[in-house]
Amino acid sequence: MSGRDPGAAGALVLDFGGPVLLTPFELTATAEQRLGLPAGQLAFSGPFPPVRDAEWQSVLGGALSERAYWTRRGAEFAAAMGRPALDDGPGDGTSGIKALMAALFHGPPRGLLRPGALTLMRDARAAGLPVGILTNDLRLFQPADFVAGLALGELADDVIDGSVEGIMKPDPRIYRLSAARLGVACEDVVFLDDQPVNLAGAEAVGMTAVRVDVTSPQAAFDRARALAGLPPAPG
Repeated sequence: MSGRDPGAAGALVLDFGGPVLLTPFELTATAEQRLGLPAGQLAFSGPFPPVRDAEWQSVLGGALSERAYWTRRGAEFAAAMGRPALDDGPGDGTSGIKALMAALFHGPPRGLLRPGALTLMRDARAAGLPVGILTNDLRLFQPADFVAGLALGELADDVIDGSVEGIMKPDPRIYRLSAARLGVACEDVVFLDDQPVNLAGAEAVGMTAVRVDVTSPQAAFDRARALAGLPPAPG
């Protein structure tokens, strides 16, 4: 870790969907064009203007789970495509979610990752910091071929998916598991996420939490670099 501030954080952990992977909200317009849907048919905007997505505000406020939110959006997508019986899987709405995500996340998976996040992760690992991914629903939401194409093992030293572990953020156990797998204490971790409830969970176990505003994420990446003792991003 030569050249780093000796008092800097010792590890970096990032939520995946939003901080690293583009949000579905950023992909609706191109999906509508590709699928031949009228503009605005996929009428969910999350945190992006124009502000019309009251249900997403409920997610951010903790009144609605993210999984419940996307279950509703999956059902709407099924209706828009004339496929009312999309949920032919476990009966919990996840088949509809996967169909929606497959329609939105079209093309090479690596092309849908934020360059600023990739630069942060690459530079942290080059400086000797372990880097982890801590996500709740990647394999539950995304088709298997998309997840495989991400090659997550090339991006981070450890990947934890709550939908696989059976423990979800903000449960304190999942944060402690991430730190343990990286070989550091929770107090040494800088944690990035776009959901307030998940950030509060990280802070509760002693991690330094950095909120990623997905409408302008570079500020969070710059703050994480400073906390980790990394030089400013080039350019």
